[in-house]
Amino acid sequence: GAGTGIVVQPDGYIVTNLHVIRDAEAIRVSLSNGQSYDAQVAGWDPLTDLAVIKIDAHNLPTAVFGNSDSLRVGDWVVALGNALALKGGPTVTLGIVSALGRTIITDPAPLYDMIQTDAAVNDGNSGGPLVNLDGDVVGINTAMVRRAQGVGFAVSSVVAGPIIESLIEHGRVVRPLIGLVGADITPVVTNQLNLDLAEGIVVTQLARDGPAYQAGVRVGDAITKINGILTPDMARFLTLLWTYEVGAIVQVEYVSDGETFVASVELAERPTDY
Repeated sequence: GAGTGIVVQPDGYIVTNLHVIRDAEAIRVSLSNGQSYDAQVAGWDPLTDLAVIKIDAHNLPTAVFGNSDSLRVGDWVVALGNALALKGGPTVTLGIVSALGRTIITDPAPLYDMIQTDAAVNDGNSGGPLVNLDGDVVGINTAMVRRAQGVGFAVSSVVAGPIIESLIEHGRVVRPLIGLVGADITPVVTNQLNLDLAEGIVVTQLARDGPAYQAGVRVGDAITKINGILTPDMARFLTLLWTYEVGAIVQVEYVSDGETFVASVELAERPTDY
């Protein structure tokens, strides 16, 4: 298999996609200066499909990460990567930001808050940088849709930054656990459950020993806010949830049988899974 990586620290730390190195018996990194190194896995995060690997090298040039929150639909971006593992070095493609905040369904988990681009992304591009016209990394190319043309997705730099730091420092990502699975409220859902809501998430599964269940939340309830901040969909719900520390007590506002309630939920630690 082949993929792409981004040097993030001069002492040999490289970020790539988890699906690039998953189940690999050995990992070999080739740099643009012609040198090659064996690599070890420093850590991975299945929820963002990111992984950090380490090579025994020093004084490497590193990428500069930009602020993906400043992106607007229509901005020019450039994708770089080892497309199709072609001989002769990386492939560079030009496109625009087609959409922001996309959710895509992948195995093993959905990916949230993704950047959509029409810059050509092919097999081998995974883990490579999506850069703005200043050369700053604003995303990490992660997925393409084989049945479509000009539809690729990248993990935003704002999401990736703290994940990379945690993987380098701890070898894993510590996230809070609320103990529920939810789905976006849509017109179909509101009709099925007779909800008088346009936005939010409906609880579809609950762990009986989880924090949300113990606080009184039940399947079919519709969550609309955490600590007074709106959670209009699962992407916003999770990205907001993950900003809190393990052990924090958050106020979850939800609608049950037409009435609005607020539950105090003490967040547990999400177990690390592959």
